[in-house]
Amino acid sequence: MKTTRRQFLSSTSFGSSAAIFAPFLRGVSALAKGDPRALPKRFVFIVKASGIDPSNLAPAGGDASPGNQLVETPWTEANLPETLQPLAAMRSRLAVVSGISGANFKGNHTSGYGTLSCHNSELTPVAPTVDALLGLRHSAGPYPMFGMATNGTLRGQASVPDDSYVYPNLSALKKGQGVAFQASPTKAFNELFGAAVMSQAELNKEMSLNRNLMDFLKDDAGRIRSRLGNDDRERFDAYVDTFESLRRREERKTALRDRIKESAPRYVADKYTSMQHMDRMEAQFELGTAAIVAGLTNVITLRPDTLGTLYGDLGFGSLGLHAIGHGANLVDGTSSVQMRQQVDAYHIGLIAKMAQRFESIPEGDGSVLDNTLIVYLSCAGGKHHGGNSDWPVMLLGGVGDKLRTGSHLQYPAYKQDGHKTLANLYMSLMLAGGLEVGDTFGQQDPVLRDLDLAGPLGELLT
Repeated sequence: MKTTRRQFLSSTSFGSSAAIFAPFLRGVSALAKGDPRALPKRFVFIVKASGIDPSNLAPAGGDASPGNQLVETPWTEANLPETLQPLAAMRSRLAVVSGISGANFKGNHTSGYGTLSCHNSELTPVAPTVDALLGLRHSAGPYPMFGMATNGTLRGQASVPDDSYVYPNLSALKKGQGVAFQASPTKAFNELFGAAVMSQAELNKEMSLNRNLMDFLKDDAGRIRSRLGNDDRERFDAYVDTFESLRRREERKTALRDRIKESAPRYVADKYTSMQHMDRMEAQFELGTAAIVAGLTNVITLRPDTLGTLYGDLGFGSLGLHAIGHGANLVDGTSSVQMRQQVDAYHIGLIAKMAQRFESIPEGDGSVLDNTLIVYLSCAGGKHHGGNSDWPVMLLGGVGDKLRTGSHLQYPAYKQDGHKTLANLYMSLMLAGGLEVGDTFGQQDPVLRDLDLAGPLGELLT
């Protein structure tokens, strides 16, 4: 006789050895209660430098230039471009949105914080970004969101990766509070998965020290606070709360220890300590995938490259992304357009590997990929310079059944009736992610004041 979900849950005891099945078991629990909406919602944002040529994500052989009307092309009726071939088996879960704009988000080779907040704010966070908003809504683990980068500022020309926390001017929790990204794979591994490889005695000792430190801080903080004026008290409270937040984060990680241990990637010293950009990118994707599976966070943001990034393993030698964006060619005749396509294809290959991992883990009646949306875009729209009037975005996976995938959506060109913006796309993702949205998000483009830009993209929502 077939066992029902409720019988399965009530008759089965899951110990620490079953930690790897946690996503599946959460899905079983949600469906047993008759509420698939209770399944987790996860997001991975991958923001590359130097733009994405729209043709690299458009149906092969078609016209990638937006016209004066909306064109929807199902992937079942079109060939994937060479760049997207690694996703051929997942084409029903693939959506590409092109023709949308963010022309009012200015910057030097990048829109910086404006990329994910839809504000004209390259270097200063003036509002929360879409990834942070989704993380604050959905992440039950120790991190609202976790970011990894190869270098600091997006327009950086460094040809050697950074090796500590950096501020890539990309994600922000709120006005004035940008998110620090970890540039060192080794340090990211230790931070995310270190608790899982510590002995129980070491873990107990560390937690005891943390508790004792917080008890001491609370007693001492009370005495200090009583001597401060009102303005200073507010700043001091925020300072003390930082320590308390760190303690809570470590306690949450300890509670997830078994799950983290099962999900941690294998530490490969040669890759994780390598100072080659492409090794760092692969490590980023591995760590980000594992952090999602382990439940450490439900939102990961990756910044794989900057203008100084070298793609040596693709045969580009010392030619950096900035030079390629400005039209440099290789001596063998490989054009800058071809090199940009190869860079995008390399990223898509890493995304495919991540998606395959998510797809291999059962959750509810489907897989983790059904409840995880991977978003791929650039901080510079569609071109190395001035590509913000056509800002292609690739979506892979799902947010339950809230988004329509399986096609290429090309909106009317900038200033044309029916044209839409990056803000409309983000409102679609937020609405699918259970957030309340209004008619607008971020700053509106005054050039488009006569167009109807209210709300999400109806064509993308179910």
